[in-house]
Amino acid sequence: MVNDKQPVVEPLERLLADSYTLYLKSHNYHWNVTGPMFTTLHTLFETQYNELALAVDEIAERIRSVGAPAPGSYSQFMERAVVKEDTTVPAAIDMITNLVADHETVAETARKVVRAAEAISDDATVDLAVRRIDVHEKSAWMLRSHLE
Repeated sequence: MVNDKQPVVEPLERLLADSYTLYLKSHNYHWNVTGPMFTTLHTLFETQYNELALAVDEIAERIRSVGAPAPGSYSQFMERAVVKEDTTVPAAIDMITNLVADHETVAETARKVVRAAEAISDDATVDLAVRRIDVHEKSAWMLRSHLE
């Protein structure tokens, strides 16, 4: 482990798992959204899952940078994730509501990464997690705006 960064591995693994699960859910909703907001939501979901696709790579590479193997299977993600997959095709409004909650959950997961990283003065991990909080708070706001 690089400079004994073990305390950040588990929180980073959870952030990776939550982010990947949210990526998959956003992609699912992108494919399956219908209704009067179709074009807007189809595009918004695509923007968000594309951002998440890049994020999961960055998070996994941070895990590798601190000397641990990155989890990379659905079963490993499901063991670690608080965000849950959705095997249904909910109505568009329910998709939005679900994604708002999930982005808020991932922001909270990232806050736990910040706390763990600050405790060991791991500035690079703090930076990554703070950037993730910003993205997820903004994504939740953009989605929530469709519910007003």
